Amino acid sequence: MITKKERRIKIKHRIRKRIFGTAQRPRLSVFRSNKGIYVQAINDHEGKTIVSASSKGLTGGTKTEIAAQVGKAIAEKCIAAGITEAVFDRNGYLYHGRVKALADAAREGGLKF
Repeated sequence: MITKKERRIKIKHRIRKRIFGTAQRPRLSVFRSNKGIYVQAINDHEGKTIVSASSKGLTGGTKTEIAAQVGKAIAEKCIAAGITEAVFDRNGYLYHGRVKALADAAREGGLKF
């Protein structure tokens, strides 16, 4: 029997085979926990995080609304760092709910992926 976590990790590895972030077009990696949501813009050539945003300190609204706020925050930080395009890495999570809300808000904020 395969657990939910093992299933997500298998999907994550399948996705990461094809996705690679550069300095001009970093990988936006999403991590979703029960309480919060975190996103990082990663340059895989150097193995460094360029900018990051999280739901820590954000209050008010549902988890989906907070995820949208995090998406807007990462878009603002990326644009301030000179990044306009990114590759979205859903990290094995379904593109639905909080992950989708974050991605849509990042697109509205000016990021292209």
